[in-house]
Amino acid sequence: MAALTQDRDTPFREDKLYVHPVAAGAVIYFGALIVLNSSGYAEPATTATGKKGLGRADAAVSNAAGADGAVTVPIRRGCFRFANDGNVTRAHIGGSAYAVDDQTVAPTDGTSTRSAVGTIRDVDALGVWVEI
Repeated sequence: MAALTQDRDTPFREDKLYVHPVAAGAVIYFGALIVLNSSGYAEPATTATGKKGLGRADAAVSNAAGADGAVTVPIRRGCFRFANDGNVTRAHIGGSAYAVDDQTVAPTDGTSTRSAVGTIRDVDALGVWVEI
């Protein structure tokens, strides 16, 4: 496609809510930390490599008996408080958050066993605020 030679009404959307197809066998709970697997399907975060942070599940869905993409899940992007694995401190603010499971994050990749899912924005007594 050639460069513009006149104004263009470029479509946009707020970077908040997306709908993704769900991986086969996945059960997703509302509020879960969701990742994109290597095949391009949404699933709950686990301790694994090669995943990409998508956001927080905005609904509960089950694809327990379905094939890849048989159902979809709305996923919200933003800054969310997840559980602290006990190792995230204020010194980690601005660094990467790594998935331990679908509600817990850590400040390290666990010796190359975890995927980065977002950026640590704050730490408080109740958990870790992660921007995804």
